[in-house]
Amino acid sequence: MDQHKLRSHVFDKTGIKIDTDDPIFALVALNEAVLAETIERQLALLHAATDALAAQACAAGGLPPPAAPIPLPAAPPASAAASNGLTPREWRLLGAAAIVSLASSLLVLGGAALLWR
Repeated sequence: MDQHKLRSHVFDKTGIKIDTDDPIFALVALNEAVLAETIERQLALLHAATDALAAQACAAGGLPPPAAPIPLPAAPPASAAASNGLTPREWRLLGAAAIVSLASSLLVLGGAALLWR
């Protein structure tokens, strides 16, 4: 905390001159200490929540255990390679994306037509 910088900032904003020995700087220091403690407490809660969420994801099979290395993806089966390299799941996702983009386009065009009239 640069007291001279704060002093000039207060003067610029309010036109009030304060001395560096003013008790207001004790209040600023107290505010910084409370803010630092609050940030540390919030970070600890955030880390605890993140760890709990990671543990739940590991238990559900969504994430590998923390100590285990992440395995490399296996090669696709030969039947998937025959169909342009896409697996059936990827084809379903591609179809769903196409349907969503078509529906979005129709919605936008319909809205534009309504607003044009």
